[in-house]
Amino acid sequence: MDRDRLSTELLTLERKLRMLLKEYKILKSDHEKLKAENLDLKLLVGEKDKRLNDFHNKIKISTIVDSISTGDQEASEVKKKIDNYIREIDKCMEYLHK
Repeated sequence: MDRDRLSTELLTLERKLRMLLKEYKILKSDHEKLKAENLDLKLLVGEKDKRLNDFHNKIKISTIVDSISTGDQEASEVKKKIDNYIREIDKCMEYLHK
């Protein structure tokens, strides 16, 4: 009788252990997926931050250009030059991202 009870408890324990291992594998898989998603999101946030910083720099440059108190002709030439520089910088940045 004790032997039957012991055998039953052992089988119950084995069944519970299999269930725990199965749940562990599922959780481990979910964890790996979440780690990969987290990494992707961190990279995306980093890229967005960089782009936002680039836009802030463009705004600063535009503000500087707008505040130039030279004559209209000179200001126009300076604005054109700065715009050309900005375009060249943007091209360089696009090239570096590739």
